[in-house]
Amino acid sequence: MKKVLFVGSLLAMGILMGCSGDKGKAEGKQETVKTQVLKVAFNQSENHPQYKALEEFGKKLEEQTKGAYKLEISPNELLGDQRATAELVQNGVIQMSVVGNPVVESFNSDFAVIGLPYLYDSLEHQKKVFLSDVLDPLFESVKSSGFEVIGAFTAGARCLYTDKPMVKPEDLKGYKFRVMQSDTMKKMVDYMGGIGTPMGQGEVYTAVQQGVIEGGENNEVTYVDLKHYEIAPYFSYTNHLMVPDLIIINEKLYNGMTPENRKIFDDLMKQTIENEFEVWNENVEVAKKVATDNGAKFIEVDIKPFQERVKPLQEEVANRSEMTKKIYSDVRALAQ
Repeated sequence: MKKVLFVGSLLAMGILMGCSGDKGKAEGKQETVKTQVLKVAFNQSENHPQYKALEEFGKKLEEQTKGAYKLEISPNELLGDQRATAELVQNGVIQMSVVGNPVVESFNSDFAVIGLPYLYDSLEHQKKVFLSDVLDPLFESVKSSGFEVIGAFTAGARCLYTDKPMVKPEDLKGYKFRVMQSDTMKKMVDYMGGIGTPMGQGEVYTAVQQGVIEGGENNEVTYVDLKHYEIAPYFSYTNHLMVPDLIIINEKLYNGMTPENRKIFDDLMKQTIENEFEVWNENVEVAKKVATDNGAKFIEVDIKPFQERVKPLQEEVANRSEMTKKIYSDVRALAQ
């Protein structure tokens, strides 16, 4: 009888110990959630609307994935210029970057179609495009390069700025304007009447001071953020370009997310893209006031002569492939 009681006691202790061990493992698992830090490269300052949008995205992502992912944004080209950071994302050295459309264009020339001059009629038209699915086939076309485009931010309308108003194509003659490092962008300014000069954005201020170029082309926010009003006080509303800034992510990391976290990530990214348009508009008004207070002049322009000038470029790029034909057609259809 004592033996039976003794064996029963041992069994009971074993069951209790087993339960305790399992509970401990479960508790330990909950307490040690592994956080994946997503390093994000960004070439503008912390004051930029896109930085603010990403910052908010990061907070919500960490919260909704219960700490599985955390964003670490490096502004001001701390991780290198956009082309260099795209390669870092490819290789998995960093996880994400925001890059101008021409950077991805170097991986697939079809991307030139969504950076064409006068493709979008307004920011509302561009927002409608970015929140639709018409660009998905294009975005997915670079998967084999080691990264995926997961969305696009607006960067407003790009305009010319230099030491005098630019109100007609003839005003651009002999003037060298910095453009992004893209053959399409260079051709654009050449067609408009000036001389497109590819160079890094960080070089513009000194290049204008030294007379290497006469001006640049960008939006009001960047114009003010980089204090280009100090060296090019006339900002002419040519509104020639609404080039997307693309959000790219390492393909292996993106496909390695759990279905639940992937859905959270994608849903939040779509919200972030929509919200960034609102933040952008607010920041434009603030930027214009800063520039005006510092002596800058904002000049209204009749854009029709410039639109006519760039038509050959639009036709050349839009008819480059079946992909570009469809994308161009779908984007224009959303303007209705």
